[in-house]
Amino acid sequence: MELIILGATFFGFLILGVPVAFAIGLSAICTILYEGLPVAVIFQQMMSGMNIFSFLAIPFFVFSGELMLHGGVADKIVQLAKNLVGHIRGGLGMSNVVACTLFGGVSGSPVADVSAMGAVMIPMMKKEGFDTDYAVNVTTHASLVGALMPTSHNMIIYALAAGGKVSIGALIAAGILPALVLMVCMLVAAYAVAVKRGYPAGKFPGWAEVFRSFAAALPGLLIVGIILAGILSGVFTATESAAVAVTYTILLTFFIYRTMTWTNFLRAAAKAVKTTGVVLLLIGVSTMFQYLMGLYEVADLAGDMMSKVSTRPWAIFLLINVILFLLGTFMDMAATILICTPIFLPIAMKAGMDPVQFGMLMLINCALGLNTPPVGTTQFVGCAIGGISVGAVMRTILPFYAALIAALMFVTYVPAFSLWLPRLLMGYKG
Repeated sequence: MELIILGATFFGFLILGVPVAFAIGLSAICTILYEGLPVAVIFQQMMSGMNIFSFLAIPFFVFSGELMLHGGVADKIVQLAKNLVGHIRGGLGMSNVVACTLFGGVSGSPVADVSAMGAVMIPMMKKEGFDTDYAVNVTTHASLVGALMPTSHNMIIYALAAGGKVSIGALIAAGILPALVLMVCMLVAAYAVAVKRGYPAGKFPGWAEVFRSFAAALPGLLIVGIILAGILSGVFTATESAAVAVTYTILLTFFIYRTMTWTNFLRAAAKAVKTTGVVLLLIGVSTMFQYLMGLYEVADLAGDMMSKVSTRPWAIFLLINVILFLLGTFMDMAATILICTPIFLPIAMKAGMDPVQFGMLMLINCALGLNTPPVGTTQFVGCAIGGISVGAVMRTILPFYAALIAALMFVTYVPAFSLWLPRLLMGYKG
């Protein structure tokens, strides 16, 4: 009965339009009161969930991403991408994919990625004669690669939701190849649609211009290399790397590029504080939720139910993907990770999936949810920039969705995409 109350109140609050964090907290409170547990349990679980040293990485990574967003780094990355692939059919669309991938690497946030790249690329593509729905779809889907990059705070959230079963450093290394796979799939989709619609190709500016734009963008792109090199060499931990990222970004935007203003710095700091507050609230209330799910053995019950459908690992992985995708359509990325990881990670591991590989699967599924109504944060941002309705974008979304699903299938059924680099660079034994 307690499990029914927990689930019914949670989904009931979501249907009523209550924000996810409050829906999680209120459903946990209702269940605790019904169970007759001391109310102090609520606050104990919230504090224990948030009072973890590794969570220091979250505000630093968020702040670093906001500084990159407001510090003028995007323009230099866009120019590099245009010079690299702008001469291919549908050149601006291809440039958009590469630019989103590069900026996702330095921001670590799909929402920041679509905000920065969308503000530059969508108006530019519309001016050059590209359809608005194409411009928005390319931007919103390519921006999702930010969830897999070393600067992604969602990796930290997953590592902690996994209960210490996975190394943050291994996750950071594991995200590189899936991110490249996602970029390649998006390039194929963008090119196919460009050919079908007869979009023009740009002109190649010459290798001298490519190298010039690369030199201009290189200081911003170095943040990924600094984080990876620092962690792999043992100079700093994964948590400390976030503070290093902020320090480097401040030096970059203030003293190297000299594009950061005091107003934009304050705007970035305010946005980082707001985002961190939301994430920590989600972590606190989700800890209560996880406590109750552990108490009522939700993971075991879910595993038993799925085993009745099929005992074959490929079918179990497919079913997990479908469930995560559906949940991700109406839940925030952090909330989905915090709630679903304790349920589905044991099931996936029992079926033979490594927790690092499952982390990549989880992040891609949650990223898909960011581009799917009714939540669809990145899609709403892209549509607002493009001045087009979500319905109009959804009508032509299929090729880009197919690209993302193809990348998800590669990561799900080919473990090497997630595990090769951690094993090569860190001696990961998973």
